[in-house]
Formats: sequence, structure tokens, C-alpha cells
Amino acid sequence: MSSDNEGTTSSSESEGADSVKGNATLEFIENLSDVPMGRLPSNIEFQRTRVDCKADAPIHTDTFQYSGAYSSMRVENSFLDNFCDNFRVEVIRLTEDEMEFDMIGIDPALANAFRRILISEVPTMAIEKVLIANNTSVIQDEVLAQRLGLIPIKADPRLFEYAENNTASEKNTIVFKLDVRCERSGQRLSVKSKELVWLPNGSEFPLESQDSKTGLSSKPKTYTSFTCSQDSLPEFSGNPISPALGDILIARLGPGQEIELEAHAVKGIGKTHSKWSPVSPVWYRMLPEIVLLEDIEDQLAEKLVAVCPVKVFDIEDIGKGKKRATVARPRACTLCRECIREGKGWENAISLRRKKDHFIFNIESSGVFPPEVLVTEAVKILEDKCDRVISDLS
Repeated sequence: MSSDNEGTTSSSESEGADSVKGNATLEFIENLSDVPMGRLPSNIEFQRTRVDCKADAPIHTDTFQYSGAYSSMRVENSFLDNFCDNFRVEVIRLTEDEMEFDMIGIDPALANAFRRILISEVPTMAIEKVLIANNTSVIQDEVLAQRLGLIPIKADPRLFEYAENNTASEKNTIVFKLDVRCERSGQRLSVKSKELVWLPNGSEFPLESQDSKTGLSSKPKTYTSFTCSQDSLPEFSGNPISPALGDILIARLGPGQEIELEAHAVKGIGKTHSKWSPVSPVWYRMLPEIVLLEDIEDQLAEKLVAVCPVKVFDIEDIGKGKKRATVARPRACTLCRECIREGKGWENAISLRRKKDHFIFNIESSGVFPPEVLVTEAVKILEDKCDRVISDLS
């Protein structure tokens, strides 16, 4: 019996000694200068945050999203923590129709989700139904209707509802009239989008309705059921609805040809049809980063400046008749890699990189919304998506 107790005591003492020895070893390793606990080594940090663009192909293109990827070095890789601490937006250029801004500290998947929301989920108003009374032009009815549908309508979709049960009312439908005729002999008339006239009272085309018993015509009904005029509403009284651009060509009429129609615009999203997309192009790219690993001087500097098609590099005078190449406009780099295709020596002297968490966004509005409003609406939609996911998980 005493022998068993002695064996148990000896085993416990052995395990305790191993634990103390293990802690001492770990403490020794942590104190080594080459083991940076709490931060990543420079080579791993470079792979995590940069895309390295070589002459043949880029490397380190993947992202490390697992929060415990660097737990052995006591580095937390949680996306949410990094996002909350580092995310910011910097507006670079803003005009009436275009916007360039930087999104910093964001994951590529989230940046792409933002781009797709701008293209396909921000609602707008677009012409969906076309009632053609007369069309003697050379353009077929269906082609004419499609051209009208692609004209952006300058109307705030937030003031309208989605059309349900195909019932048109002042809350979900905008009606335009187009009535043009070419009277000039020997000339052609260009019909443009400015010819579309907003009808705030709704459709003017009557529906046929006849009372068979009395033989009397009932009150004329039209294709819309407006209870009031849209221009009587405060949101439209000082802001009449019209096409976003007035010079979009719809058709060209010859002598004696005419077009008479009504176009009904409703609320929709680009996911249903591209005519409801509020943007023309919207794209993003990673921020370029160019580092000169060696000094490039004199004739080599002039050659480097000449070979770059977008003039990223410049030359500075360093005295005593010597010149040195500098990186003057890194943001303009298109990653054509012409500067490192001259040979291995150039690739060793120039490092072309891209930051994985820094994106340059460019948005061009179709005219429906100012670009800054488009960004705000896209953020709201993304926020709603996140709220739905959280509610479904809880």
C-alpha cells in the first residue's frame, strides 16, 4: 500500500517538475530578441498586409481572416477589433456626379459587398410600362420602350413606395408624356429626353368603359388611380420631376412621322434590371505602394522615368551633378509593371506593392442621386443586412 503512495507521489513530483521546466523554457524563448511576442515578424506582417507584385505575377494575394491565425505569437487577428480601431473614410475628390474616396482598414470581402450594393440594391425610379398610342418612326415599339427605360429619372425613390398588385397611384408611379411630330419637309427631328413631360395628375389615356344597361358612358377612367396631383405634395412642389439628363437621344423622326405615348416609372433595384441601377461605373482598387530598395541614379533614373507610362517617378537633383529617381505619384500607378520588366536588377531595386486593407473607390452617378447620397444609402442597406444576420443568429 505504501509502495503505491510512493509511486503516486513520485509521479506528481515529476509532472510538477516538467511543468516548471516547460514554463521556464517558454519564458526563455519569449525573452529572445528574435521572437517578437505580441507582434508579428516583419516578413509575416508584410505577407499579411501587402500584395507583392512581381514581374510575372503578384504574390501574397490571400487574406488571413481567422482570428486565431497568429495566436502562437499572442497577436489577435480579429477582423471586428481591427475594423473598429482602424476603419476610416477619406474623400479625395467630389463633384456633382463623381466621387473618389479611400476606405481604409476594411476587408476585401466587405469592400466588394459595398460595391455590389451600390450597383444592384440602391432603389431608383425607372420607366417600366410604356403605353404607345401612335408610333410611325422607324424604331419598333419594343425598342423604343427599352430606350425609354434606360433614361435615368431625377426623382427621390425614398418618397415612393414599391408598386404592388399592378395598381398605379400617386405614391408609387410617375407618368410622363411624349407627343412629338416632325413637320419640316426634307429635315429630320431629333427627339430627346427633354421632350418627356411630367404628368403630375397621372395618365391622360382613358380606359374604355361602357355601361351596357344604360348605354351611358361612365366617368372616364385612366391607367392610373391618382387621388391627388403629385405637384400638390410638398416634396414635389418645389422640385419638379424630370429626366436626369435632357440631351439623351430617343429617336429621329422623318417628315410626317410622329410618336405619341405615355411612360410610367416605378420604383425598383438594379438586381431586377440594370435600368434601376443608380451608378454608371463603380469600381475600386487597392492602394499602390512603391518602394525603391536601392538608389537609382543618373542614366538609370532617366530610363526609369521614361519607361513609366503614367509618370509615377520623378528625378531630383542631389548635388554635384548627380540625379536620383524618386517616387512622386504612387497613387497613379496602374500596376503595368513596365518598370520591373527590364531585368532582374530592376525587380531587386523596385518593390511594387498593394495594401490589402486600403481601397480607392470611384463612383459615377447616373444622375439620379448625388454620389455622396449614394454612399450613404448603400451604407444604410449594408447596416440593415448586418442587423438581419444578427437577429437571425440570436
